[in-house]
Amino acid sequence: MNKGIFIAAAAGLALAAAAALFIGRPGAAAAYIDPSDAALVSRGKPIYAQHCAACHGASMEGQPNWRERRPDGRLPAPPHDASGHTWHHPDAVLVDIVKHGLVPGKTAPDAYESDMPAYERLLSDADVQAVLAYIKSGWPADALEAQKEVTLQRNQGSR
Repeated sequence: MNKGIFIAAAAGLALAAAAALFIGRPGAAAAYIDPSDAALVSRGKPIYAQHCAACHGASMEGQPNWRERRPDGRLPAPPHDASGHTWHHPDAVLVDIVKHGLVPGKTAPDAYESDMPAYERLLSDADVQAVLAYIKSGWPADALEAQKEVTLQRNQGSR
């Protein structure tokens, strides 16, 4: 198996495990961040432009060769459009990553190093939810449905 694919798969499993731990904690994300909420999406657009677009792209296209490690061993920023993997993760994990960055052993494999900063001190919970609604607003219906399903399944499994 390609080492990059293995690492990406391990990261996905770690993110899924983190969702189980994160959901139900005080301050956790809403059950489902709804991208059909026009006001929420409108609020999220400038937040994305200010805090996310420099790495993830103005059109959410991510950095070139985002699946290939750079010389420093880190992966470039992934796209947030449907070509990426953001839509594979429940909202609680996405909120946790935005707020705390990729945390080894929690939302990333052990010893994983990432350039993803933590925005907990810069963005309110409402800001984080708004930016995620904006990101999700560009996904096709099948990706939205899959992401909603994984989010709601995680919520039910944590009760």
